[in-house]
Amino acid sequence: MADRDLAHVEAYLTWLAVERGRAANTLAAYRRDLTQYLQWLDSAGETVGTATTEDVERFVESLRGAGLAASTVARRTVVVRGLHRFLAADERLDHDPTVRVETPRRPSGLPKALSEAQIGELFRTVAQADGAVGLRDRALLEVLYGSGLRISEAVGLSIPDLYLDERLLRAYGKGSKERIVPVGRLAVMALRDWLDARSSWSTRSRADADAVFLNQRGGRLTRQGGWLVLEGHARRAGLAEVVSPHVLRHSCATHMLDHGADIRAVQEMLGHASISTTQLYTKVATERLWQVYADSHPRARRRAASPVAT
Repeated sequence: MADRDLAHVEAYLTWLAVERGRAANTLAAYRRDLTQYLQWLDSAGETVGTATTEDVERFVESLRGAGLAASTVARRTVVVRGLHRFLAADERLDHDPTVRVETPRRPSGLPKALSEAQIGELFRTVAQADGAVGLRDRALLEVLYGSGLRISEAVGLSIPDLYLDERLLRAYGKGSKERIVPVGRLAVMALRDWLDARSSWSTRSRADADAVFLNQRGGRLTRQGGWLVLEGHARRAGLAEVVSPHVLRHSCATHMLDHGADIRAVQEMLGHASISTTQLYTKVATERLWQVYADSHPRARRRAASPVAT
């Protein structure tokens, strides 16, 4: 790969971090995608500066040919378009070969959600965990499901972000955007129990001293660590194949809408930039309503079909 191409990529990523406030995890994913693009260009004898529309289209076809998911192909295409658009706008290059490149459509798959019975089974399982680690795990899962936080937001919580008397917490979402999120009664109880136990844990460094969730070495729990916590309890509950931190977030939104929550309130709570993202959950709720209707109403059994396209 040419040094100039690498410099172009780093300039773009720096712009995204400084001007757009992209999170470190997002930037790391973009760097991987763009590195693959540079490697493909290099193998084709091209550079970012010499790439044509046909080259970019062939790169997209190579992604499809590799059997990648449609959502992955779409994301990488968007990242490549973003790079070329930035370079042209910043006058680092005199053309943008992606102007006429069509972005593959993402599948409009519905978010997964656990049933309320499955949520109950998960929390019955985590309640059986012993000691301070068990209290930590219960508090983490209560926050993920009860407040709909992303896993990165949950493990990023610091003690000053908690307002337990008011049953609120402060979360930092994508692009470090701050929002205030309600905390349910059971989550407040779980957090208080964990924080009492946590006070006897020694932290590894001053930077970890305010972390809400700690690992057993006294450092801030990482995203990967949070995944492993949930994975272990989900496996014991017989839910390992269907549970992830994001599924708990989906379940939070779906169950709130099932019980009559206003969609705008759910949007604000989850930190969705667009209401269209939150509207996916109303589709899930409508699908579930039609399934219940078809299975239970005497005039609908074996005949009713949901009018919602899937």
